[in-house]
Amino acid sequence: MVQFTNLDATEAYKKLLALAPHGKSFNFKQELQAERVKAYQVPMAGGLTYSYAAKAVDESILKVLQELADEQELVAKYKLLLDGEVMNTGEKRKVLHHLVRGQLGQKVLHEGKDLGAFYAQELQRFCAFAEKVHQGHYRGTKGTAFDTVVQIGIGGSDLGPRALYLALENWADRQGKRNMKAAFISNVDPDDGSQVLSGLNLESTLFVLVSKSGITQETLANELFVKAKLRAAGLDPAKHMVAVTSETSPLAHNSEYLDSFYIDDFIGGRYSSTSAVGGVILSLAFGPETFKAILSGAHEADTTALERDIRKNPALLDALIGVWERNMLDYPSTAILPYSQALSRFPAHLQQLDMESNGKRVNRFGEVLNYATGPVVFGEPGTNGQHSFYQLLHQGTDIVPLQFIGFAESQRKDDVEVDGSTSQNKLKANLIAQIVAFAKGKDDQNKNKEFPGGRPSSLIYGKTLTPEALGALLAHFENKVMFQGFIWNLNSFDQEGVQLGKVLTKQVLAKNSGDSALEAYAALLSI
Repeated sequence: MVQFTNLDATEAYKKLLALAPHGKSFNFKQELQAERVKAYQVPMAGGLTYSYAAKAVDESILKVLQELADEQELVAKYKLLLDGEVMNTGEKRKVLHHLVRGQLGQKVLHEGKDLGAFYAQELQRFCAFAEKVHQGHYRGTKGTAFDTVVQIGIGGSDLGPRALYLALENWADRQGKRNMKAAFISNVDPDDGSQVLSGLNLESTLFVLVSKSGITQETLANELFVKAKLRAAGLDPAKHMVAVTSETSPLAHNSEYLDSFYIDDFIGGRYSSTSAVGGVILSLAFGPETFKAILSGAHEADTTALERDIRKNPALLDALIGVWERNMLDYPSTAILPYSQALSRFPAHLQQLDMESNGKRVNRFGEVLNYATGPVVFGEPGTNGQHSFYQLLHQGTDIVPLQFIGFAESQRKDDVEVDGSTSQNKLKANLIAQIVAFAKGKDDQNKNKEFPGGRPSSLIYGKTLTPEALGALLAHFENKVMFQGFIWNLNSFDQEGVQLGKVLTKQVLAKNSGDSALEAYAALLSI
């Protein structure tokens, strides 16, 4: 029987603590050689590769990390999740985002319903809907064909789908796969919705309203904002809006929407990009086959995550090295640095994925923990970040582990040669130079110009960013976060930390909170 145990109760944890001084003084100048770069990498799904040569690990450390993976039964816990065990202990729910990409475990039933078949049916339904929109079977109030789709949602209903859409815009244009333009409205700030709508022809715009519960305050406020604009333009909102929600929400089976597509409580928001939450808008924008290619890459990564040997399981290895850095080397943050403008919003998605999942101070049983858990996650695409926060990363007092992402080829294949090299080669050269600079540093008698080095990084790289590679990249980080949650003995699948602010917001709006501090701050903004 699988045991759920705190990290500091394991034998491997004690061994890793004993190895920590070695990790903190790891000699990158000596160790980071060509042989190590070639040896310390693992093939990933989607044609990608995970390189950890510039991480502060060696064979002795990797051996104990494997012991930790075995002692914490990480793959066995993953299999339980795939088989439909209740892994979200806070809300007493299954965790089934892997199942929308293909079945890897036993058939998952709930109240007699085959959930794998249900997800497959919804995939077929919204893909068929997208094709009908493209063929002109669905049109706006005045008979205009839809050429634009706008998603209304927040949190996991926005960050992941938006990141994936932006990641494939250039690829789709190059491949002739663009079917519709897409935009997103998420913030309750009315300037967000107003700005997006001001640039659209509402007659040819289809809206996708996404709220699993059907009661998300920001999303419903934006829905009413959009409907008011549609009515003012003489348009019927029911002919311009579909819903993605649960079958038990107020939005389900509702004649106010052109159609409705369903997820359930077993698909967490930040894990929902490969469900209808991301699938509807991505299928409309790029076509069903492109979305299915994303699913294929993700499913391949999910399959690889079942490998027990950490040297063959990139998500598990990435997770373990992250725990080594967080708990033994005491590094509180990590930066996601994609050298690809297409992944400009991917760090923001990973920020929610990681910090909402593992930003917990109690274990899955509600007991306060005595060790650090999830890191602070941030990032920007290169080379922009080099001219922003890299100063602190190179010469600041804190060591921040880095996760680089890069590709050999651009998506659009549109480039120029300047000073003997193309822009894409300049981008790759910057990426390579930063990895080595962070690791090896530079000596200088002038301490202001000295780079201490010893700043660890990993690299995920591939030929080009395709839908399959994007799906694999997404699933890699989802599985990494899942494995780290198992190691720390957390429930990575609820988010109680976002609830208090929502409750207090309602009290402020009601103006009878009884909390003088709330009322005083409300007065400052004249609420």
